[in-house]
Amino acid sequence: MSSTKQTTPAETIQGKIGGYRWTICGLLFFATTVNYLDRQVLSLLQPMLAEKFGWSNTDYANIAAVFQFTYAISMLFAGRIIDRLGTKWGYAWALIIWSLAAILHAYAEPLGRAVSPIFTAVGFAAIPVSVLGFMVARAFLGFGESGNFPAAIKATAEYFPKKERSLATGIFNSGSNVGAILAPITVPWIASHLGWEYTFFIIGAIGFLWLVFWFYYYEIPDRQKRLTSSERAYISSDSEPVLEPDSPASAEKVSWFKLLGFKQTWAFAFGKLMTDGVWWFFLFWLPAYLKVQYGLTGTEVMLPLAALYSMTMIGSIGGGWFPVYFINKGYNPYEGRMRAMLVIALFPLLVLAAQPLGHISYWFPVLFIGIGASAHQAWSANIFTTVSDMFPKKSVASVTGIGGMAGGIGGVLVTKAGGYLFDHYEKLGQIETGYTIMFAFCAVAYLAAWAVMKTLVPKMKPVAL
Repeated sequence: MSSTKQTTPAETIQGKIGGYRWTICGLLFFATTVNYLDRQVLSLLQPMLAEKFGWSNTDYANIAAVFQFTYAISMLFAGRIIDRLGTKWGYAWALIIWSLAAILHAYAEPLGRAVSPIFTAVGFAAIPVSVLGFMVARAFLGFGESGNFPAAIKATAEYFPKKERSLATGIFNSGSNVGAILAPITVPWIASHLGWEYTFFIIGAIGFLWLVFWFYYYEIPDRQKRLTSSERAYISSDSEPVLEPDSPASAEKVSWFKLLGFKQTWAFAFGKLMTDGVWWFFLFWLPAYLKVQYGLTGTEVMLPLAALYSMTMIGSIGGGWFPVYFINKGYNPYEGRMRAMLVIALFPLLVLAAQPLGHISYWFPVLFIGIGASAHQAWSANIFTTVSDMFPKKSVASVTGIGGMAGGIGGVLVTKAGGYLFDHYEKLGQIETGYTIMFAFCAVAYLAAWAVMKTLVPKMKPVAL
């Protein structure tokens, strides 16, 4: 009788059937931490670099937008490439490219001088050399980093049953929070002691350490010798039927156009379009915001930023667990996730209080923005998992890439809008008005996204390819 007893989630976590899949989750967490460390160095050095090179808010917005635009376009291809290369090599190549690109930032000035004749020839002679160099480096960084989430979501779909995927996604996605916490602690110190060039070089080189562990510990579950037979059976307990490698259905490549024919794809893409820009805004503009409105620079931003991003870890892991509450009440995974996402979408409304109470202390906006950022991470853990809820594994990375492209485009729009608003209102001596407008968008974006997603896909409807 005991051999046929259904394993509960609690027993699973306690290791009754083995827990090697959580080792894989740890690798995804480490890679995501490195991913966010690399992308946040520039935002923390922005006050120093803006003063050194004479950048305007629009200059910085253009540099950030190049990263986001390249990231957005590359996400579309990254998902397809990873589906074809497989998770192991697809993830490895992504990290190699983005780590080298992170190091390339240290050589932004000579890089800018090298590409300046090309840009001049096509009519962009007015762009400063330093801006050009960082734009090129950010473009390569965006190309490489676009592979992180499609690969991580694909690995999660490979190693976790549906009921555990949002928790696993929440855990590995919390690496973005750890990266955001470590960056303000380490970047200003390295820059002040060794210079901004060494900061990019040192932080960029960290990723290569991950490759050693990745190649040693990762293999697809069917070839993974470290998995017990019971854990392998548990992982595949709710998976789609396994096709023979030589079967026509297994070999079929699912086109982007076919995937775009499903409302489920558009629901995911719109949710990313509306909300990813909020996270990009918090990540790229908060150091500048704390400097402009509260005079915090260098190591002074370490404590408030570390506190703010520490809050987001609660949202990431807690948001991953939250749908389980509804699933245990009898809702299917998608319906439970959507109910959780509606509750999560209410918390960013507190960001509306950041500016009105900011005159009392900068800790009020730090607190309310921290709640909004925490809610974003909870939202992110769930919106990613809606893909693996409804699409077969062979198309998960491709659909994630389509949504990631939409999210990147949303990030470009938000970043460019921020740069324009801040320059406009700074000339009027009212830059706080620009931030108030941006915070208002950040507050309502999630409710708008949820409403459209629910309209497009009101009930659980798995996609048959």
